[in-house]
Amino acid sequence: MSDETGAPGAPEGSAGGPRPESLRFFGTSWVHHDDGYAARRAGVAVGSLVAAVVSCLVLRFAYQGLQIADSGTFVTVLVVAMFAICTALAFGNTWAGFGKRHDPQRQASLRGLLAIGFVGTLLAYFLRSLTEAPGERLHREEYEKARAEHALRTTRRSGDPSKKRRRR
Repeated sequence: MSDETGAPGAPEGSAGGPRPESLRFFGTSWVHHDDGYAARRAGVAVGSLVAAVVSCLVLRFAYQGLQIADSGTFVTVLVVAMFAICTALAFGNTWAGFGKRHDPQRQASLRGLLAIGFVGTLLAYFLRSLTEAPGERLHREEYEKARAEHALRTTRRSGDPSKKRRRR
């Protein structure tokens, strides 16, 4: 969330207020669902699904390569299990990331696992983009909270404070 002053043409039009954080592929169109939001969401859904299907085909070719190489049942089972487990973990991690911010150190330690399970990440993007922009709910909650805090900080007092009655 950016607390910088609003620029001309800011989404909310309120100078000095917080600005929404942009989402990958969506920019700030998620705030008011404008500027091609529906088309972008459809594009993300189709794109992530196509990428997942193509990725599965590539993994199928790798599996066939293992069979042609006659590497043995143990290696084949180990590779298939590795991709299945990493895909499930990547899906769960990505899905959880749509609801809360990830710890950067944990993400750095999971980078290899997430790279192997990239199909799970693509499927999580596909499923989330059917209902909203991936990460929109988290960003909207943070943005609304920042706007409410900004409104509380900038509300002006009403009345003359010197005429205020003191409590005893």
